Amino acid sequence: MTEAVRRTLPVIVVVVGLLVVWYAAAILGDLPQARDLATPGAAPTTLVRMALALERPLVPAPHQVAAALIAGLVQPLNSPRSLIYHAAVTASSAIVGFALAFVLGIALAIGIVNVRIFDRSIMPWIIASQTVPALAVAPMVVVVLGNAGLTGLVPKALIAAWLSFFPIVTSMVAGLRSPERIQLDLLRTYSAGGWDVFARLRWPASMAFLFPGMKIAASLAVVGAIVAELPTGAQAGLGARLLGASYYGQTLQLWAALAMASLLAVAAVAAADAARAVLVRARGGRL
Repeated sequence: MTEAVRRTLPVIVVVVGLLVVWYAAAILGDLPQARDLATPGAAPTTLVRMALALERPLVPAPHQVAAALIAGLVQPLNSPRSLIYHAAVTASSAIVGFALAFVLGIALAIGIVNVRIFDRSIMPWIIASQTVPALAVAPMVVVVLGNAGLTGLVPKALIAAWLSFFPIVTSMVAGLRSPERIQLDLLRTYSAGGWDVFARLRWPASMAFLFPGMKIAASLAVVGAIVAELPTGAQAGLGARLLGASYYGQTLQLWAALAMASLLAVAAVAAADAARAVLVRARGGRL
């Protein structure tokens, strides 16, 4: 067995297993509806085919979700039915929110590591901030900022930043504190100052911790952007698409939007991986 087969075989097995479970759930969930629509005495195979071809199934089958996803992707980009259009709206909020979280998270991490009072006063509040559900915070943020005249991108970006800054802070703090005492003592023997210790030791050591946190933060930024679109009454974005499809009972469009949101999160994680690869190449193959 080659190395490539050894790596891909577990993934294939998991995917096949998920598809089997998904089709079984679709058949069991939609069989009562298919039985109501079928003629009396219909064969079981006929009922199964009908259950897998309903226009508004309770549990869509994988091929139905794939067809709805493709139909949304091939729409004109300026069409409100285009999933690419809605994904672009959500991605803009997620990108701005991630950028805010990145800057704020690194600044807070540097302050926590270098100023003891920050470690004792700010870090507990950072941890406590993640215990509040995003769905509870989003309407309050939207209302408060709306009264202040800030609507559209700003509240959605702030909610995305609020969800995504925690992994960046915690991973960066762990990275800045990762150098061993013997390494710090070695730099002090060379009369290295605080800036030299930070620039030559702490900052390079933190990179191995930062990028895993960035991958988590990138996916959370997408989640935050989608959650922020729900209470705003937005007409565009994957959150608005999910809300509209749920309201009108469009199950296939709902699942297609969920699939598009998953693809957007995968793209965000891939972008963080690409940034890591660029840094590794710039540092001669080391992180």
